Amino acid sequence: MKILVINCGSSSLKFQLIEMENEKVLAKGLVEKIGSSEAILNYKPGDKNKIVQTREILDHDTALSLVLGLLMHPQSGVIKDTSDIFAVGHRLVHGGEEFSGSVLITEKVISGVRRCNQFAPLHNPHNLKGVEVCERLLPGIPEVGVFDTAFHHTLPPKAYIYALPMALYRKHGIRRYGFHGTSHRYVAQKAAEYMGKPIDELKIITCHIGNGVSVTAIDGGKSVETSMGFTPLEGLVMGTRCGDIDPALVPYIAKSEKLTLEQVDSLLNKSSGMLGLTETTNDLREIEMEAENGSETYVLAMDIFIHRLIKYIGAYTAVLGGLDCLVFTAGAGEKSPYIRSRVCKNLGYLGISIDEAKDNENAFDIGTGRVKVLVVPTNEELAIARDTQLILDELEKEMAESLSEEELAKALSRISSDDKAEILSIWMKNPHISIFDLAEQIESNTGKSFPIPVLKREIEILGLDKVSEEKKKQLSTKI
Repeated sequence: MKILVINCGSSSLKFQLIEMENEKVLAKGLVEKIGSSEAILNYKPGDKNKIVQTREILDHDTALSLVLGLLMHPQSGVIKDTSDIFAVGHRLVHGGEEFSGSVLITEKVISGVRRCNQFAPLHNPHNLKGVEVCERLLPGIPEVGVFDTAFHHTLPPKAYIYALPMALYRKHGIRRYGFHGTSHRYVAQKAAEYMGKPIDELKIITCHIGNGVSVTAIDGGKSVETSMGFTPLEGLVMGTRCGDIDPALVPYIAKSEKLTLEQVDSLLNKSSGMLGLTETTNDLREIEMEAENGSETYVLAMDIFIHRLIKYIGAYTAVLGGLDCLVFTAGAGEKSPYIRSRVCKNLGYLGISIDEAKDNENAFDIGTGRVKVLVVPTNEELAIARDTQLILDELEKEMAESLSEEELAKALSRISSDDKAEILSIWMKNPHISIFDLAEQIESNTGKSFPIPVLKREIEILGLDKVSEEKKKQLSTKI
């Protein structure tokens, strides 16, 4: 089973093709600067040489077409045809309160994600663009959405409700949602596996430290507190985001600097954090190097960054009522002995200590104290692929649930001629429609709900499952 994982941004398309039998990455890559004549396509097929192309790529359809072309290329390809792709898994940033887990993407789901665009206007619309492109270029191949916010749906109300008028929560959904959930969930599970204990018996704090930074408290495998909030701006000091500040600074800065609210929002998200503190860069590697060389500006920036991390880890240990494992992950979390060492030196009272030699080697297990300290490489693409496989396995099981011939005959007899006409009408408009989308549309149009196995059998009776791909393409072109 091969699953294509897509992470679609405003001007980028990141992808991996994973063989799920052994969880091997068959190919991966990134298309950047989409919409320009100088777009860059990076493609790495397995153990073969990397391919880099600079060319005009004006839209995401063209980007994915080029990617599919490379995946099927006689020399650099890893599949013979798009039919070798069993499913597509998409990273979707924000699921609001509607989506508490990964889902098969249907029209109903797409509508729900669009309703969540208000919470992530810089991400969700572009994530959905990837879904739409795949629908056009990979018709009939199921797609699954995996939400960054889903893991944090287990936050208790005391952790996600802001002390604002409750009417704002009821009316606008203003609450803490949390992000990086796919990463936090993945590394916590890896930590539990390494420790040889069920995750539901462990108290874990995971630190995702990249350009975006977040910390999550995980109790028994469930997120109970996390540093990012309504947006990814809340919490720790990040590459260009300020993290926690006094909210009264927003109107104060707007007034004193004569800025609009949109400009202040941009300042807090794009010109603050480590970039704002150093006034030169948001690259933690560069800042760390300059700090170690004694530059006062960079030393202060790192002091502020690490102080905030220590504060959150201490607070989250109190929330958990103890700690079994501290996990560092993502770019700097995995590659910066300097940050890990400085953070852990202040946490000895919690039973945290590390082996400096192992830390300098970025070893997996660097702890020497009561609390395990692990450096766990995150793998959000694999997590998305696993969720995609799980969702489709569950749906396949649901579809395989057999009705007795008598039950099936009774259910089929309740499908009227008008219902059959409705099925044909919907199918003619989209011959590649999934059985689940078809069921949703029938219910929406007629108010009738048919079990998936029954609808599947009716499709077979009508012979629609035998229509050739060439004919489906002809019908799609005519619409």
